[in-house]
Amino acid sequence: MKLSVIVPFYNMAEGGKVTYCMESLLHQTMIREMEIVAVDDCSGDGTYEVLKGYEARYPQTVRAFRTPENRRQGGARNLGLDHARGAWIGFMDGDDWAAEDMYEKLLTKALETGADVVGCDLHETSEHSSRIGRIRNANTMDQTGILDEEKYRKLMRNPCSMVIKIYKKEVIDKYHLRFPEGIFYEDNCAGPVWMLHFTHFEKVPEPLYYYYQDQGSTTHYISEAKCRDRMRAGELLVEWCKRDGFYEPYQKELEFAFAKLYYMNTLFTYMIGVRHVRLRFLGDLRRGIQQQFPHFRENVYFRQEYDAEQQRMAGLHMRSSLLFYLYYKALYGYRKLRRILQ
Repeated sequence: MKLSVIVPFYNMAEGGKVTYCMESLLHQTMIREMEIVAVDDCSGDGTYEVLKGYEARYPQTVRAFRTPENRRQGGARNLGLDHARGAWIGFMDGDDWAAEDMYEKLLTKALETGADVVGCDLHETSEHSSRIGRIRNANTMDQTGILDEEKYRKLMRNPCSMVIKIYKKEVIDKYHLRFPEGIFYEDNCAGPVWMLHFTHFEKVPEPLYYYYQDQGSTTHYISEAKCRDRMRAGELLVEWCKRDGFYEPYQKELEFAFAKLYYMNTLFTYMIGVRHVRLRFLGDLRRGIQQQFPHFRENVYFRQEYDAEQQRMAGLHMRSSLLFYLYYKALYGYRKLRRILQ
């Protein structure tokens, strides 16, 4: 078995999402040399029954499993990893799909170059169809090749999505690489740490993966609980880097990655998406970043990534959650009023 593609599903029976995803995998040009490890994450609809139907029709290709309780995508992926038999591992989200030659092209690149991880670019789309969505370039070519210290630094700062890559299972097994369970944003933690364990990364510079963006889905719904999941993913990123010996050699890159994941993405997502802002949450967020990386605003990557206004607002929040809240509301209230009056 050359390849196992692990796909978590949760409540996706309605609207044919399960079918669209599974059919795209079953029509892969290398389907005879791969397996689909479909994991239902304890859905409350008929998702598991649909998957079992596929397993019955394609017993040599499809293997369906179910988690005993909802473990989020990380837990479902871990269960899939425990059962995967392929020499290579790919991941797909249950509402996404792939070009029919995606996995053949990735695996061919791996075999031609000797790489132990290979990626591609992707389409972003809001409809289930074969139409091309917005093409999004993922990893840059200067991240590819035999991985040295400089390339690891770049991959720590920008690992890009895990669903557009295949990974050599031998490396996964050697280091027992897994995902955080029970939280959203699990790949934001796992992605950088995984890449630091591999030695040769290559890329097929084509958009072969279709990333479905449904603005009404739970993935895009913002809540304080989801924001705290992102904070937890950031904490685990630091813990795992310390555990695996990556903290000291890549501390500046880790500081930036943590500040981006744990703090900046969470702060502005929370302010934009949550209906009732709580000063207590803003205080917890401020204290968390100060305890972990108190000088993050001096980080060279942070200064390159964020503009003057974003840096100023972060600085204000470091002084006072209340002052930040009042300033933010006044600023964006003023901008909204200007748009109305124009």
